[in-house]
Amino acid sequence: MESRRKAGAGAGTGVVPSQEYKGDAAKLVRRPKTTMVAQQPARIRRALADVSNLVNGRAAVPVPNRQKAQNAVVVAADKCRKAIKQRNENNKVQPEVIVIISSECEKEKKNPLQRAVSRRAPIQTLTSILTKCSRASDGVITTPKKAPTYDIDVCDAHNELAVVDYVEDIYKFYKSTESTCRPPCSYMSLQAEINERMRAILTDWLIEVHYRLMLMPETLYLTIYIIDQYLSMVSVPRKELQLVGVSAMLIACKYEETWAPLVKDFLCISDNSFSRQQVLCTEKSILNKLQWNLTVPTMYMFIVRYLKAALGDKELENMTFFYAELALVQYSMLVYTPSVTAAAAVYAARCTLGLFPLWSDLLEYHTGLAEPQLLYAVFFMTQSCL
Repeated sequence: MESRRKAGAGAGTGVVPSQEYKGDAAKLVRRPKTTMVAQQPARIRRALADVSNLVNGRAAVPVPNRQKAQNAVVVAADKCRKAIKQRNENNKVQPEVIVIISSECEKEKKNPLQRAVSRRAPIQTLTSILTKCSRASDGVITTPKKAPTYDIDVCDAHNELAVVDYVEDIYKFYKSTESTCRPPCSYMSLQAEINERMRAILTDWLIEVHYRLMLMPETLYLTIYIIDQYLSMVSVPRKELQLVGVSAMLIACKYEETWAPLVKDFLCISDNSFSRQQVLCTEKSILNKLQWNLTVPTMYMFIVRYLKAALGDKELENMTFFYAELALVQYSMLVYTPSVTAAAAVYAARCTLGLFPLWSDLLEYHTGLAEPQLLYAVFFMTQSCL
């Protein structure tokens, strides 16, 4: 009993009783050990000098503040990042500074779109300005036409002889060279014995010969070109004018025809007015004066192209060639280039047949000529019919 009282007294004081005081009851019932630490008042002490806050002889482990630890980690990470960034900037190669002392620096300030537009902008040259002023004075300024949607060469796509892939370039070359190849329009003043009327009679007779011999159309236009070119270089007597015409047609036949007529055919059709030797000598003289340059753009080449763009029928074709032959007879039509004369023939034919419109956008695109530019040529062409 005494031992029980002592045990109860020890439990009340909070002191764990020693094992030697435990009785049989202590062996049967085990109570959990409870440790009660007396709360001591907080007081200021010096570090490592006062160790009175010991519990069971061991120092308490300080619990760190989590928020402070996180802040410290963030600060350290920021310092590391700043140090790495500073090191990279120090190691980076500094770009070379180029000072531009020119007016080009102003152009570089433009955005890329403005620079691209300025590069594509057309440059106004003195020639273009003078050309515009000249056209404005004549009243023939026209806006450039866009490429038509209708392809006039689609019907010849499978024809290898039509050379559809190169036909546009070929006609551009014809137009660029026709001015240098055509004879001068004032050569008749150099002739002493012949005049414009005699030339018209010779041309009309050659058109009839061309029809009788059933020659190709190209032959007739090349013949007239050879005659005009030769007359602009040599003063021909009146009695030899027909001989020059026959020799010129013989040369054109050899150039254009598959089966050229013989010399005796031309002697027969001219009623033996001259001999075979005279024809051959005149032929040789013409070729030497022309330096064998017979590949030239004639009116016929442009008429074929323009009739294709006119989308006309056989009646329009016959009427166009009628006006073209009428232009061959007239000496005054030498003022115009073959392309302009061909366009005027097509325009006159459409006016005669009453086709509307008289000059379509398709014709204007392929000829490069507006309707007002053709009126004077049409007037000179048709004045012999009035």
